[in-house]
Amino acid sequence: MRRTIRAAATCVAAALLAALIPVGAAAADPAENLEPRIDLRVLVVDDGGPAIDAVTAALDGAGTPYTTVDLSDGERPTVDADFLADTVDGRPRAKYQGVVLPHDNPFGAGSPETAALAAYEAAFGIRQVNAYTYASPAVGLNRPQDPGYAGPLDGITAHVTDAGKAGPFGYLDGEVPFEDNDPGIDESYGYLATPLADPPDGAAFTSYVDAPVPGSTARGSLVGEYAHDGRRELVVTFVYNRYQRQFRLLARGIVAWLTQGVHLGADRNHFAVHVDDVLAADDRWNTELNCTPGDVDCGTAGEGLEPDTIRMTPADAEYAAQWSADRDFTLDLAFNGGGSVTHRAENGGADPLADRLLADRDAHRWINHTYDHPFLGCVQNVTAVPWRCETDERGDTVWTDRSAITAQIRDNLAWAAANGLTVDPAELVTGEHSGLAVLPQQPRDNPELGPALTDTGVTWLASDASREPGQRTAGPARTVPRHPMNVFYNAGRAAEQVDEYNWLYTRASDGGSGICEGSSTTTCLDAPLDPETGYESYIVPLEADIALRHVLANDPRPHFVHQSNLAEDRIAYPVLNRILDGYADLFAGNTPLVNLPMKDIGEELRRRAAWKAALDAGDVTAHRTGDTVTVTAPDGMHVPLTLPEGATRRTDGTDRAFGGPYAGLRSGWALPAGDGQAAVFRLDGAPGEQPDTPDDPGTPDDPDTPGDPQDPRCLPEFLRLLDLLGLLEKLCGAITPDTARSPAPDGKTAPDKETAPDKETAPDKEAAPGGKPAGEPPVPAGVADPVPYGPGDTTVR
Repeated sequence: MRRTIRAAATCVAAALLAALIPVGAAAADPAENLEPRIDLRVLVVDDGGPAIDAVTAALDGAGTPYTTVDLSDGERPTVDADFLADTVDGRPRAKYQGVVLPHDNPFGAGSPETAALAAYEAAFGIRQVNAYTYASPAVGLNRPQDPGYAGPLDGITAHVTDAGKAGPFGYLDGEVPFEDNDPGIDESYGYLATPLADPPDGAAFTSYVDAPVPGSTARGSLVGEYAHDGRRELVVTFVYNRYQRQFRLLARGIVAWLTQGVHLGADRNHFAVHVDDVLAADDRWNTELNCTPGDVDCGTAGEGLEPDTIRMTPADAEYAAQWSADRDFTLDLAFNGGGSVTHRAENGGADPLADRLLADRDAHRWINHTYDHPFLGCVQNVTAVPWRCETDERGDTVWTDRSAITAQIRDNLAWAAANGLTVDPAELVTGEHSGLAVLPQQPRDNPELGPALTDTGVTWLASDASREPGQRTAGPARTVPRHPMNVFYNAGRAAEQVDEYNWLYTRASDGGSGICEGSSTTTCLDAPLDPETGYESYIVPLEADIALRHVLANDPRPHFVHQSNLAEDRIAYPVLNRILDGYADLFAGNTPLVNLPMKDIGEELRRRAAWKAALDAGDVTAHRTGDTVTVTAPDGMHVPLTLPEGATRRTDGTDRAFGGPYAGLRSGWALPAGDGQAAVFRLDGAPGEQPDTPDDPGTPDDPDTPGDPQDPRCLPEFLRLLDLLGLLEKLCGAITPDTARSPAPDGKTAPDKETAPDKETAPDKEAAPGGKPAGEPPVPAGVADPVPYGPGDTTVR
């Protein structure tokens, strides 16, 4: 009986495909022009849970379009054959290349929608991701018991299996560590279970990521593929949110598996570091005054004190060049040529630091940071804290004028040219990102800034991502938002950094400023950090973790520190080393960090914004037909695309490799042919074709399984099922033979019952304290607002 039911389910899948083929075309030549078209768009069924939110965030991050069906919407469409497929120009069309479900049965047992999805997936070879599901025979696993485990997963180290490395997770080095930010809080929850020893005929479960089962020698699956009934499901048995590292590590592979390595959008791991104020000197934090004499936060408190600035030495410069060579990582030095001119004037014409940096000029990239680093916004009144903008007799803001801004840009370029530095004049980092709006004192850009940028040819202007996370225009330029690292500009020594950190992030009762108390944007430390050990034990791992979150979120925005952090105790390097070492421990050699120059980062952000707008406007169509991918986009639109190795594009009569290799696939930006013509790509080997399992339609190994859409054996099976119990009711049982959800041994039920706890922890709720000063994002800084990218949510309502 089970064999009859499964054969009938296969028949319905074949019948679905057959119904979409014109009779005349099929009769004339069943093989001609009948290859199904599969649109490059993902279907997401949303239950409002964190796992679905995480997967859609990954799709957004890659720029992969998707359509959402909101299960909480009483007016949502019915997921049926018409919703999923139709015909275009006489060719069967699958409207979605992959399906993401919150778990394996969101529509409930016996649902016609479940039957429709199963038939659709089998007919077109579409894959399904179960974002977080209970381990059970319905998904090819034993229940999590004897051996098995159900409970918190904080702090475990999962591993990519050999099958996972050979498959969708080959970009990982092996380990998948789960976060454990606070031992007192359960941050993740899941099920470790073993594959069925005796699966249904033709079915197989392949574990891609597993972990040891506590109290046992067995290993339980956390991510695996269940192939059955001509379908493939990715079974994820742990809950997560979009920010947690364990998910971010696996997200790329989940999307690649879902789309069979063919999708719109691209995902790379970016990391660039700008070092500001090079050649200048930075003011130092005063541990007695709890402010920075010479800067705006002290007001008149620092008057009369001898300047105590921080400036790199020749040894620091030599160390920076050697570090870059050793780590194979190029730093971007944002320089102030006037700093060297002033130093030479005060030291008999000598500036050993500049001499050393210029000797090592090719070890770094160089960015114009203005000649003298003045504030280029409003004229500041620094007699009060906080500072305010000067006004004239009419009460109007007094601005730094166009000529002054222009001179600062041009004079620094002239210094660079005179000293043999290669600098792109289109890039500019103003001092403190000044000229751009800064709240609350200066709510709009300096109106003199745009004309000055036009005068000097600046088209890429750095901004502070903690103030303005998104790219925008400023006169003729586009901004390049940069992440500030919480390694303070006014600290050259670790003890100074810890002292200032304690002042900002401890309660008044603990000797701090109390700024963190009652703040919605920062958190207080439980106790002040130890001045001797606090930097290495707390600040370094926290800042490295924040930066890695950006890296793993496909966020190209650069990070920035200051030259003071490369001097004295060289406190930037422990953070940078931890980031680079941590990344190397996690990723295979085929997935290197991408370290782009500033203008390329700006262009990347510009293209992403244009891509998002085109998708939102419905101006892009893309589909796969067999080994051919066709993309049509507006003229001049760069299209992000990911394809398998071997993919080519025919241009001017020649097949050329597409994009560049990354993470086992090829990805990049493609420019369509123009004039409304489509860009066409060829796939070498058509990865992800329907597998050769006995239950797949058309598999010759099983003579009892009809495969051809016109196979006459479909009709009696179809009618027999209809006569016995009714088509839809029986089909649901046939396609999902084990849809009843049984309680887990610990009394919990599957996630759709909302009794298996979702132990996710959003970053702003992490127990590990710390944070940014008031007015900046919560800790971990910036991760709550990833770089805007992707088509957003075309929710079907």
